[in-house]
Amino acid sequence: MDFLLRCLAECAAAFIGTAAFALLFSVPKKYYFFGGGIGAAGWLTYRLLGLVCGRIIAVFLGTVAVILLSRLLAVREKCPVTEFMVPGLFPLVPGAGIYWTVYELVMENPSAASQRGFESFQDVIAIVLGIIVVFELPQKLFHFAGRKKE
Repeated sequence: MDFLLRCLAECAAAFIGTAAFALLFSVPKKYYFFGGGIGAAGWLTYRLLGLVCGRIIAVFLGTVAVILLSRLLAVREKCPVTEFMVPGLFPLVPGAGIYWTVYELVMENPSAASQRGFESFQDVIAIVLGIIVVFELPQKLFHFAGRKKE
């Protein structure tokens, strides 16, 4: 129960953070809710899959969820995929890992710095591979999302 409440709070924070990040990137206001939802969905995927598989696989599959949802909404809303993709990836980016890497370097602890740096590098590679995998899917697969009911 404790994990569930913490996970819901983290998803709410991911939603708000993603929507705020969309504001910084001048995403149109009408997409803030979608972007926040995509960021929260990516974080939820990461957290839940992190329980059953390793961190790197969880980051990869969280990225896949973000990019799939971004492509679907981009087709549905007839806008560039970057409107959803860039803010949606915000919660998965290893910013804290990079911060702690530099911190350990400044504190002259090279072994801890290299460990944290390598973990951050693994996360970045997982994110890149997740983006590549989904963007290799043919655009035809996403056209069903473009049919709005009239």
